[in-house]
Amino acid sequence: MGRRLVPLTLDNLQDLPQRCRSCVFWELDPVSGEAAVKAGTPGLEKESWISAVLLDWGSCGRVVYVDDVPVGFVLYAPPAYVPRSMAFPTSPVSPDAVQLMTAFVMPGYQGQGLGRVMVQTVAKDLLRRGFKAIEAFGDARWKEPACLLPADHLLAVGFKTVRPHPSHPRLRWDCAPSISGQETWSLASDPSLGAVQKEPALRPL
Repeated sequence: MGRRLVPLTLDNLQDLPQRCRSCVFWELDPVSGEAAVKAGTPGLEKESWISAVLLDWGSCGRVVYVDDVPVGFVLYAPPAYVPRSMAFPTSPVSPDAVQLMTAFVMPGYQGQGLGRVMVQTVAKDLLRRGFKAIEAFGDARWKEPACLLPADHLLAVGFKTVRPHPSHPRLRWDCAPSISGQETWSLASDPSLGAVQKEPALRPL
């Protein structure tokens, strides 16, 4: 089974689930986001945001393919590009970190360790770009797939709570310690990612 993680671009944006391609929860502030939905233009706003971040900062996501079929993705950026991040009671994201905005793994591919591999791949990318950590706002009351990731899943893949909250704790993954072993990075760099099957089943993203 061939597995690979590819940088997100405008060319493969269509490989994200439809609801994610037209979601601007993170990309716009609440007022602008509501206006985009009312105007029927969230998909265009999403494209515009990704294009601007790619030009200004660089890669802001990864798409996961299994046998050339898109099965998941992760989206991340510095908090300056994520207006919604300031709306949380546990804001702001630390200045040395990039925000993990959201991620998703298709049913049928969950529980295979892909969530952890996506985070490791993001960590490797950010470490090369001079950032020390990934931070995310978790949903402690998560019930179904949404823009916020379940806090207990983030903890399960290696995040640590840096600011607790009953609903939206802020969690952190330090990039440098995660490269202590070559085997860890082989999961993110090996196109086959066969070792993923050996990881314990985790709660789906």
